[in-house]
Amino acid sequence: MFLEHTMESSGRKGWIEVITGSMFSGKTEELLRRLRRAKYAKQRVEIYKPQVDTRYSDDEVVSHDSNSIMSTPVELSSSILLLANDVDVVGIDEAQFFDKQIVSVCQELAGRGIRVIVAGLDMDFRGEPFGMMPQLMAVAEYVTKVHAICVNCGNLAQYSHRLSTDEKLVLLGETDKYEPLCRSCYEKAINNENTIKQ
Repeated sequence: MFLEHTMESSGRKGWIEVITGSMFSGKTEELLRRLRRAKYAKQRVEIYKPQVDTRYSDDEVVSHDSNSIMSTPVELSSSILLLANDVDVVGIDEAQFFDKQIVSVCQELAGRGIRVIVAGLDMDFRGEPFGMMPQLMAVAEYVTKVHAICVNCGNLAQYSHRLSTDEKLVLLGETDKYEPLCRSCYEKAINNENTIKQ
């Protein structure tokens, strides 16, 4: 990948990379791939995830296709600053679930000369920007948007459509609670739901 080649060959240190997209788009898989490459290069790597994310494991970051890597669950993003000592690369999964300090945490880590790789949903189930992800994308040197495949038509999907009627913003789940949809299919689904509510 050109991006990684450019970063590795330039010798630069201290930057933020954001991997974003809908559910089932491969965000965590791409995060794991980059972290494994850093480990192969004998770089010191630490991975963090929000304590609330216990879908597959309490202490691992796990992708939808069951690839995993050991991680440290943290409640507050500021804890990452205390824990990330003597490292070259910090990975952060599900960044949308972290508090507002996650942006300043990532910037401080990058300022220390650390490569920070962050993965998270760009939009919530309502199609609105999720948590601090817009701010993270704004301050990042590199942003990668990945896409799922729409389960209805097969086009690229960027929406995480919630299948349940639960209105809580944070509702952890998999294919039993969410499906990836393209813009057109998402708008149809929302219109149908609004018609049923009326």
